[in-house]
Amino acid sequence: MIGFRKHRYTHPSAHVIPRPEAEANLWAEGFGMTCFLKKTLFLRQILWPMALSNKKKIFNDPIYGFVSIPDELHFDIIEHPYFQRLRRIKQVSLTNMVYPGANHTRFAHSLGTMHLMRRAIQLLRGKGYDITDEELEAASLAILLHDSGHGPFSHTLENSIVQGVSHEELSLKVMQKFNEIHGGRLDKAIQMFKGEYEKGFLTKLISSQLDVDRIDYLKRDSFFSGVAEGSVNAERLLEMMEVVGNELAIEAKGIYSVESFLVARRIMYWQVYMHKAVLSAEYMLRNILKRAKMLSQERDLFATPALSFFLKNPHPFTDGHDPDFVLGKFCQLDDFDVMTAVKAWRDDEDRVLSELCMRLTDRHLFKIEMREGEFEPSYIEEIRTKIAKLYGWSLDEADFMLLQGVSSNHAYHPKKPAINILYKDGTMKDISEASDQLNISVLSQPVVKHFICYPKELLK
Repeated sequence: MIGFRKHRYTHPSAHVIPRPEAEANLWAEGFGMTCFLKKTLFLRQILWPMALSNKKKIFNDPIYGFVSIPDELHFDIIEHPYFQRLRRIKQVSLTNMVYPGANHTRFAHSLGTMHLMRRAIQLLRGKGYDITDEELEAASLAILLHDSGHGPFSHTLENSIVQGVSHEELSLKVMQKFNEIHGGRLDKAIQMFKGEYEKGFLTKLISSQLDVDRIDYLKRDSFFSGVAEGSVNAERLLEMMEVVGNELAIEAKGIYSVESFLVARRIMYWQVYMHKAVLSAEYMLRNILKRAKMLSQERDLFATPALSFFLKNPHPFTDGHDPDFVLGKFCQLDDFDVMTAVKAWRDDEDRVLSELCMRLTDRHLFKIEMREGEFEPSYIEEIRTKIAKLYGWSLDEADFMLLQGVSSNHAYHPKKPAINILYKDGTMKDISEASDQLNISVLSQPVVKHFICYPKELLK
């Protein structure tokens, strides 16, 4: 037998195909050179098309079980670096400072919303509503990419790293880039994402007060945080959906599921997303980036290339830079860039930046005070003076250790498109009018809380 070195066959497209088991048998049985080459060529001709096609894939989601990636277009987008970046962005930012299990990502959430969208459309089709395969694909892609424009730590650093551009605008830029790559196949998806598609109920599934985005993040965030009160019955909500005219509605018998959904949303906002310690950590991180940006205008500051670009160029999309270059830089940014810098800045020569970074990484968070009304200016100035005295800093430096903000939430916003309840006689009512529970009308009222954060050492 003539010995040959084991190898892999490489297709010109750079896909690598492992040596099949049948080929291994040929080696073991000692066929001659001619026979071996003929068999190998036959195997390559059969296996290449299989390896080069992105067959239907499944993933195991802890929330929904086995979920399918439906086709090659979805697969190619998910495999692209712009989307894979979402694996490195936490869904709930620094919430793990309070709930240690809350480490799930925007990537998992995006796949979850895709699954719910396809399930919702399947159920609506089963009720006789006309939704074409092209519309199914468009809605699925639109919701898959709805969070693709989130930057590091999501809402915490929105308008902080890239100023003047919302994550929705950045998501649209990403979708337009994918549309360019795939020859216009995302035209309808972009229309739906922008709320411009003729079938309004499909756009409502993407963005409304009861959309698949909110259903997934409540169910997912409650699961990983361990806050069971925040969970929702996703399947029940989808089963109860109807279309009236061009609007999405919920069957009257599903009203209690909607009420539970709104209550869960209120609970999650104040118990998880706006928890006092979470707010303190997030505002500390904002001030770290604010200080780093200031220092980056004066000297070189350690950062990854992508983060360094945005620290030095706070308005890159409007400052004359090439849009594709800026988008490419943005899609390199993730939580790793920020936390790597934060760890390195612990030892920076700037005492303010160093102090903030040490506190955040060691979870030595600021004390937070909350109240319904605004804090008196004299009280703010008193704390500011105490901080400057405590550290021996200037008042300008002390400002970075005094965090101020306002947190607010509508569990249900009366001025936004309503959640409609559909009765058997064909009439519809806003959920706030249809519900026989007083708490739904209460949930329609905004909750606004003013807060300040400062070092706990001031209390000693």
